[in-house]
Parts: sequence; structure tokens; C-alpha cells
Amino acid sequence: MLMKSNSKAAIRIRGARQNSLKNLDIDLPLGELLVVTGVSGSGKSSLVFDTLYAEGQRRYVETFSPYARQFLDRMDRPQVDRIEGVPPAIAIDQTNPVRTSRSTVGTMTELADHLKLLFARVSHLYCRQCSQPVRRDRPDSIYRELKLRAEQHHDPRMVMTFPVDVPKNFSQKEVLQLLEAQGYTRIFSKTKSTLVVVQDRFRFSSAERERVIEALESALNVGHGQIQVHAVDDQGGILHSWKFSEDLHCADCDIHYREPSQGMFSFNSPVGACETCRGFGRVIGIDFGLIVPDESKTLREGAVKPWQTKSFRECQDDLENYAGKRSVPLDTPWRELSESQRQWVLEGEPDWVSWRKSWPGTWYGVRHFFAWLESKAYKMHLRVLLSKYRDYTPCTVCEGSRLKHDALLWRAGDKATADAVVEPQSRYKP
Repeated sequence: MLMKSNSKAAIRIRGARQNSLKNLDIDLPLGELLVVTGVSGSGKSSLVFDTLYAEGQRRYVETFSPYARQFLDRMDRPQVDRIEGVPPAIAIDQTNPVRTSRSTVGTMTELADHLKLLFARVSHLYCRQCSQPVRRDRPDSIYRELKLRAEQHHDPRMVMTFPVDVPKNFSQKEVLQLLEAQGYTRIFSKTKSTLVVVQDRFRFSSAERERVIEALESALNVGHGQIQVHAVDDQGGILHSWKFSEDLHCADCDIHYREPSQGMFSFNSPVGACETCRGFGRVIGIDFGLIVPDESKTLREGAVKPWQTKSFRECQDDLENYAGKRSVPLDTPWRELSESQRQWVLEGEPDWVSWRKSWPGTWYGVRHFFAWLESKAYKMHLRVLLSKYRDYTPCTVCEGSRLKHDALLWRAGDKATADAVVEPQSRYKP
């Protein structure tokens, strides 16, 4: 038997004779999901486990040092002429018990433990609002950044400032007196709650490095890790501004982030698991596929199945009434309605608040109808009705990732991350 693949990246097995295999030649493309099927005794397990997996594991173990290999069982080479392109393999036997509904390939092979440790150590954070890298700024890194900015903008005058919050139990005048006692007499700008104090003014072409570094250290210390540097013209007008922060804090968006931990990247930990689906990636919700089972039907013909009974015929009448007012076609098959029209039927109108406040002036939609049924679920017949249209659906908060949104802001290994950590690499646009 010979199977060939057009893909260049493939595992090539030649002359496999393990167990019931009879001199099998086969190419298995990499990067694809492959399914091996056949009658009992045809050699599926001999090919997958006893040949392919065994050779991948044997070659992986051979990469260990002789000292490490002495603690491992000796692995025999499978009966095959040659195997090319085989990577290290992981096998999950069909006899392995899946103990909980949280079990995945990652947890059963313990790869998830290594991945959460990897992300806690080497991943990089990106802001949820501006999508720019978020990293701790230090005086040396800020100096390199400012030097690059000075070169790009023809060495403008720079004003280094830091913010000082005015506590509620202090007046602005009292804070100014305390700053003057420390030698800070120049205020760049102020509001009721914050004073922006000038630390230093300089041009890079004439300022010594030690002076700038010392000013940065002082400003970060008094400004609680936050500073802002302005490029100004001769009249004092601001040309450009750049913010910096010592913490995991996006200075431009003023958003603080917590320190990464292993638990943050684990859906089995309350620290990292999505609070809506509790780390399962899906929730029990209303399945619209069960609500509209036949997409060839029109709204008038009863495309919305729950409303075709005597008990809820009133909802069907409401649908036809509101659809006529909103120019939603009643005699067009469901599958031919536009996406916005289908969303109108299922989700209702945006300004709908509640039955008491909005009805009868606003269309409530299928979702709000079922939310009303949920509020009456103490009645047995309504619980039975709800069970007919419920199913597991992807969590709308984490979108099936199982993790909290903060964990999804961390990235490791992509090109954007690689560029972000190269110094001197600017994170600011000119």
C-alpha cells in the first residue's frame, strides 16, 4: 500500500512491518488532522502507536544525555525500513480514563503545566485598549527612547514632568508648599486633583547623560513610577508628549495590569478561569439552531418554533405586528433574511429594557422572551419548555478560551513580541 501527499512537509514511512503491517509505505502530511480508520485487526494501532509513536519517542529519548537515559526504559526500534520527518510525539490511549469534564489533551499529557509556567515567565503583555506592548520602563530604557525621539524630531527642547495627586484632606496650596520645600517650584499644568510638576528642561545635544539619568530617577521616585516628557517649541507650545511608567501600566491609556502568575494561565485555577463559564469554555444557553430548526420557513409560516403553540401564540402575533412596522419581511425564508434582520428577530431592539418599562412600544426578541421564561422557571412546565431549547454554547465572554480576558493579553513567541523586546526598539510612533 502506498499513499503519497503533495505536501512537502510530511512523515514518510517505508517498509513498515510491525505486527500485522505488511511492508507498508505511507506519507502522512504534517500540520493536518488525520484520521486512521479500518476494520478490527487491520493494523491501525500497529501503524499509529507501535510504529509512528514508538519511533518518535525513541528518537526523542536519544537526544538525552547518557546519564539521563539510564533512568529510562530502553526503547526498541520498530520494524520498519525507514521513517523520515517524524517529530517527538504524544499519545493519548483510548483506554485512558477522562476523570473530569475539564480534562483536555494539555491536562492529560501535563503540557498545560509547562505552558502556564512558560507564559508566566517569558510572555509579554499588550494593552487591552491600544494593543501596544506594556513593559516596565527604567531610567536607562527611557533615556534610549528619548534619544531616539530627539533624533527623529531634530533635537527639540524637552520638559520632563511627573504627576502629583492632591489628597482629599489636603488643599492644593498645601501640596505646593510641600513641593517647594523639596525644591520643586515650577508647575507645568494643574487640575483640582493633580499637579504636573517640572523636573528638568534640556536638549539632548547639550545635556550630559548622567544629568538626564539622575533627573529620570528623581522624577520616577517622586511621581510614583510615572513621568511624562514633552517636546516643546521656543514659545513653550507642546509638539509631542511621551509617557512612561515603572509598573505594568500602560501610561498612554492609564490602565494598570497585575503581575503574571501560573494560575493566571490555567483554566483549572480560580485565578485564571473565566468567571462566566468557570473555565469550561462553554455555558448552557439557548440554542438558536433549535429555536429556528427549519430555515426554509418564513416568519409568517412559523420559523420561530416555540411560538407556534397556543400558549405563546401571542408572541407570534407580536412578531408579525412589529415586523410589519420595522419593514422586516414576513414571507421571506429565514435563510434569505439579512443578518441584521435575523438579529432583530432573535435579540430584539437595543432600547428594550424590560417588559414593564418597554412593552408594548419596543420589540423584545427571542432572547428576552427566554429570559422572561427563566424568571418563571419555578413552574415545572416552563422548566420542561426551557430544556427543549437549551444546549451548550461557546462562552460569549472568553469566546471558548476558558481564561479571563487579562490572561489573553499576554503573548509569547510571535513576531510582534520579538520586535518589542529588541533594544533600542521604539514602542511609540514618530
